[in-house]
Amino acid sequence: MSATLRVMHRAIGAEARRGAYDVVLDGERVGSVEMNDAFEQQVEPGRHSLYVRSGRNSSRSKEFDAADGEVVAFRCSGKGRVPIPGVGAVAFLLSIAFPSLALSLRRE
Repeated sequence: MSATLRVMHRAIGAEARRGAYDVVLDGERVGSVEMNDAFEQQVEPGRHSLYVRSGRNSSRSKEFDAADGEVVAFRCSGKGRVPIPGVGAVAFLLSIAFPSLALSLRRE
């Protein structure tokens, strides 16, 4: 059997990076996801890594375990999180220098 990977491109409020994001699973591009849409793919049970990218911008890579029959869901957006509280709009500027901060990817 297999598990299902679901990646949703959703944002609350304004989003600076609204285009389609490439979905990269275990180092290979497996598809893309448009704004307010979802991407789904069957994956083998076991450990996997996932990130999304748009040009030079990307999210940080997330490791996850998929069990047989499980749906593993992630949400991505163009609002990258910066590990410094209270930086607000500075996060966008930091993502220019550090492209891996540009997009966020969170497990749902």
